[in-house]
Amino acid sequence: MAFRMRLFPVLALMAVLISYVRYVRPRQLSWGATPEEVIRPMPGDDLVFKPTFNASRAITISAPPERIWPWLLQTGVTRAGWYSYDILDLGRPSARHIIPELQNLAVGDILPMSPDGKHGIPVQAMDLPRSMVWGTPGNATWAWVVDPVTDGSTRLISRVRSRYRWLSPSIAFSLLLEFGDFWMMRKMLLNIKERAEA
Repeated sequence: MAFRMRLFPVLALMAVLISYVRYVRPRQLSWGATPEEVIRPMPGDDLVFKPTFNASRAITISAPPERIWPWLLQTGVTRAGWYSYDILDLGRPSARHIIPELQNLAVGDILPMSPDGKHGIPVQAMDLPRSMVWGTPGNATWAWVVDPVTDGSTRLISRVRSRYRWLSPSIAFSLLLEFGDFWMMRKMLLNIKERAEA
C-alpha cells in the first residue's frame, strides 16, 4: 500500500508532463501562426542549430509595415518597454507613442533586459522593412518578419529559437522560456497590434 501511495504522485506528474508535451506545448509554440509560417525558413534560423525550443507566433495587423517597425525598434527595458505585462518592465508601462530618439537601432546594439541597461539581447541582423534578428548565436535567437498582405494588412511573425543546456545554470532561464514565453509573446503581439492600428 505504501509503495502505491509513493507511486501515485510520480504517475500523476508523468501524466501532466505527457499532456503538456502532446497537447499544450504545440499550441503555445505556434499561437496565431499558420502551418506554412511555422515551417518556413526565417532569418536567424541558422544561428541556433537543432533548437530545443522553436516557437513561431504571428498576428494580423490592419496596418502597413511602416506603422509596425517603429514599435519594434524602440523595444527594451530602459527604452519603450516590451508591450507585454508591465511587471516585465519593472512596473513601468510600455510606451503608447513612437519615440523618435529610439528609432536608430543597428546591428550590434543591445536591447536592454536589465534595469541598468547593460545586459540584454544583441541585434544580429536587420533587413528593414522585411526582418530583424536579435540574440546570441548558438544559444537563442528572436526573429521578426513582417509580410504585407494584399488587403493592406500585415502579418507580423515572431520566432524564438533556443537550445537548452540541461546541465548548465542557465537551465533556469530555459524553464522560464518554456513556461513563460507564450504568455509574454501573446500579450506583446496583441499590444503591438493595438498600437499600430490606433
